[in-house]
Amino acid sequence: METKIIDGKKIAREIRAELKERIAAHVAAGRPTPKMTVILVGDDPASQVYVANKEKACGWIRMESETLRMPASTTTEEVIAAIEQLNQDETVHGILVQLPVPEQIDKAAVLKTIDPRKDVDGFHVINAGQLFTGTGDPLVACTPSGIIQMLKRSGIEITGKNCVVAGRSNIVGKPMAMLMMNENATVTVIHTRTKDDREFIKNADIFISAVGRPKRFTGDDIKEGAVVIDVGIHRTEEGLCGDCDYESMLGKASYITPVPGGVGPMTIAMLLSNCLKAYEGQICQ
Repeated sequence: METKIIDGKKIAREIRAELKERIAAHVAAGRPTPKMTVILVGDDPASQVYVANKEKACGWIRMESETLRMPASTTTEEVIAAIEQLNQDETVHGILVQLPVPEQIDKAAVLKTIDPRKDVDGFHVINAGQLFTGTGDPLVACTPSGIIQMLKRSGIEITGKNCVVAGRSNIVGKPMAMLMMNENATVTVIHTRTKDDREFIKNADIFISAVGRPKRFTGDDIKEGAVVIDVGIHRTEEGLCGDCDYESMLGKASYITPVPGGVGPMTIAMLLSNCLKAYEGQICQ
């Protein structure tokens, strides 16, 4: 079987081009430029890179970006005060707090403070609750919503398919399961306490892995023709890899995402999409 590679970079470029056109139309109509503000606490090297990539991506689509840098000694109260100011700032349409934050900061309290209408990460309990109940039009966590876009734009049927999601985090696993159910897939979630997890994977038409363990799954674990979406990214002595052993799945999977160049670019593309959606909800009422 020839395995088709799902090019996340290409799909992300398509989405950015669409967003850029929408922003240009708003600006031409005399509306303000959409703006995203990132709060970065501390000097975690990976976070610095992620924030720089977000700033660059905003520039590509002519979205205004701002990074509020706070020292590692910042308290929960100080972060909350900054968020509350941004909540009231009508020129700011999207807010996100770059994770992880220093250990002294109450992450849950911080995320809860963000105005749900500006919660471009999609982590607020109101947005998560609307996704769970299928009500409203929530801002959805970026990685799972990006995966839905990858599947749809690749022409992959979701309705009626057996889907296995490996991982149950609030950021990927849980919202991913909900989104797939909303697309009429039959979903199984496996995790560290699942017994005989590979027995579930063998029945999956679509396998989405977000377990955070390098090359945890191999071609022997999937069935012939499965679609494999690999969320993991790990730096090893051999270079970057995902949760799945990519090479062993080639020729057995019908579609697969590479690492890097698969899910990663889609996450930032959907962050931009969420910010524009938030902007349109606030400006175009």
